[in-house]
Amino acid sequence: MPEPLRIGLAGLGTVGAGVVKMLQVHAGTIAARAGRPVEIAAVSARSRHRDRGVDLSGYGWEDDPVALARRGDVDLVVEVMGGEDGPARATALAAIGAGKHLVTANKAMLARHGQALAEAAEAAGVALRFEAAVAGGIPVVKALAEGLAGNRITRLMGVLNGTCNYILTRMEAEDAPYAQVLEAAQRLGYAEADPSFDVGGIDAAQKLALLAAIAFGTQVDFGGIAVEGIERVSLADIEHAAELGYRIRLLGVARMTGAGLEARMQPCLVPAGSPFGQLAGVTNMVVIEGDFVGRIVLSGPGAGEGPTASAIVGDVIDVARGLVIPPFGQPAAELAAAARAGDGAAAAYYLRFLLADAPGVLAKVAAELGAAGISINRMRQVEHESEEAPVLIVTHNAERAALDAALAAIARLDVCRAEPVAIRIEEL
Repeated sequence: MPEPLRIGLAGLGTVGAGVVKMLQVHAGTIAARAGRPVEIAAVSARSRHRDRGVDLSGYGWEDDPVALARRGDVDLVVEVMGGEDGPARATALAAIGAGKHLVTANKAMLARHGQALAEAAEAAGVALRFEAAVAGGIPVVKALAEGLAGNRITRLMGVLNGTCNYILTRMEAEDAPYAQVLEAAQRLGYAEADPSFDVGGIDAAQKLALLAAIAFGTQVDFGGIAVEGIERVSLADIEHAAELGYRIRLLGVARMTGAGLEARMQPCLVPAGSPFGQLAGVTNMVVIEGDFVGRIVLSGPGAGEGPTASAIVGDVIDVARGLVIPPFGQPAAELAAAARAGDGAAAAYYLRFLLADAPGVLAKVAAELGAAGISINRMRQVEHESEEAPVLIVTHNAERAALDAALAAIARLDVCRAEPVAIRIEEL
């Protein structure tokens, strides 16, 4: 019988408990597929006595996760504590320093320290795997780093935060305002009491940073991602987008251009009939375009006990099989720091204004857009019963810097009654 792979599990929250369940319930299947038994040797968490719904009696216990990482009876550390620094990073460094493989679900840590951790893991000859850090149960990291490794990736797009997608699609379906749907998401456990990490786009942008590094052979650059959340998306925008044949999604896009890496996470209008337009609820979706493979669409549950545990155990099985590859698809020393492409390629935009209902007002707005070199594709005034008229404009392709200058000029007009809204249209 081959020697077992012995795991030290740091973190026993929802995901950690899910890993324990999966390894217990499917022990025989996992051993058969891994070619050797996979066993938990020891665990670590903040509270030893909390009931987590799983039997931990057969495992060693460490109050300190760093001590867990250094145990002699641990071959691989699974880190599911979270946090970009503190105990999580200390545990990761201790594991690698002790020659232990590391499997983590910690997108925040990798988005900030991924390059350094990859270099350390490769120097130590150990695996660093993080499928669970991006898109839950969807095997997108493996797809990029292994299955599509022969392709030049031309574009990567993703809906990577289930909370945001739940809020936007509930607003669509129930004709409900943002604040009301957010409150419902918090009651159901889809959103935290402080939801800013999710609705502000930070969580999804961290995931995009990891995927972009693999897709384009660059160092992880979370700071290079332009991030905008969904807080300003109104029910009116969702309704008007639907009338124009679009839906609004928090969409991450990354592509390599002549100017460098374009990477952004922002609300976008997408065609209603597209895969992203049809995506509802907490589901995640990633679209990858390669020069030989064409377009690949991956979708599934982006979080939760079962999907995340599934991704972690998949990585553990790969390590048990002896698979040790560069964490970001190619040696970390060869990953270049990408130049930042700024606001990206020109695109069409949806614009919404609240203007005084008076003669000549639309002409003033059109003049400011024209002065910035922005041409109008469609314009219409929404029916209203007040002295303020909502006006919608869809532009032809425009540079964002020029658009921002035009919007600033329009906002200064005495006929403008509210801050203009601009949402990029992403054609798929």
